[in-house]
Amino acid sequence: MSKIKRAILSCYDKTGIIELAELLVELGVELISTSGTLKVLQEANIPAMSISEFTGVPELLDGRVKSLHWKVHAGLLGIRDKKLHIEQMQEHDLEWIDMLVANPKPLENILKQPGIGLDEVIDQVDIGGTAMIRSAAKNFRYETVAVNPRKYAALMHALRAHEGEVPFTMRYALAQEAFTMISEYDKTVADYMTSAQPPEQ
Repeated sequence: MSKIKRAILSCYDKTGIIELAELLVELGVELISTSGTLKVLQEANIPAMSISEFTGVPELLDGRVKSLHWKVHAGLLGIRDKKLHIEQMQEHDLEWIDMLVANPKPLENILKQPGIGLDEVIDQVDIGGTAMIRSAAKNFRYETVAVNPRKYAALMHALRAHEGEVPFTMRYALAQEAFTMISEYDKTVADYMTSAQPPEQ
């Protein structure tokens, strides 16, 4: 295990995020956040930097592009004990990201809206958040990825018990849950596009 030093928080469902963020700050973790979650943290006087401040690039295209940046994904995907990865992270002045707490807006809520069309649904499909979740889950040997607010209590207990570290067995279980959530999310998109009336060109 290694101590968590940097975390990205990017949640549609912000249940319990304040309590988790407060503990992370108490443990000396640097917080990075996307706009909606950042606002909640700032209102609670929890120190955090914006994802734009971290990457050096502003949110673009009406928010479609904000976390899709190599600095984010290198930080999530880098192998901590691989010489080449360490050298390249140092060469490009990149920083490890040890934890991701993220969840996308549920598509089921969008699909229930009366009269909503295909273009409106597709416009709501999360790209950046789900990409970060995949990256963090893939790198579970070094990353902690939490997508379910109901698991925060157990995660916080582990962080306290291990002084800012998360055991491998928990990291692996959280990664399993993350991949399951992503697969269900993608299936919802695929099923909707399969059943929807094809749009005109």
